[in-house]
Amino acid sequence: MTVLIYSNHPDVRATVRSAVGRRPAPDTGRIDWIECETNAQVTEQLDEGGIDVAILDGEAQPTGGMGLARQFKYEIDDCPAIVVLIARRQDGWLASWSLADAVINTPIDPVESAAVVAEQLRRRHTGIPVVR
Repeated sequence: MTVLIYSNHPDVRATVRSAVGRRPAPDTGRIDWIECETNAQVTEQLDEGGIDVAILDGEAQPTGGMGLARQFKYEIDDCPAIVVLIARRQDGWLASWSLADAVINTPIDPVESAAVVAEQLRRRHTGIPVVR
């Protein structure tokens, strides 16, 4: 299982990695993390393939995760599941607009974030289609 985390803030990436852990649920495999600091790195990694879930920081600068999520959903045929980090619950409608498969609210709750990532990994490996 490969999970990409994108944020221009190293502490956000570390917090997400720590909260989700190496194995978010007993029925999921171990996670290999790929960290990206720029949108160019995210694009490069997704173009290479092999990503199961992409976690994108909605507050990242200069390119936010919601805009990237929408772009990837339209441009990548077999787009991995995309989870967007949102700072305010009221931003849930923006995450819906971005076509994100799920959201993780900040401050990051380890139980919630692990459950969200585990669910997306299950969906990816059982063939449940992602949002288009």
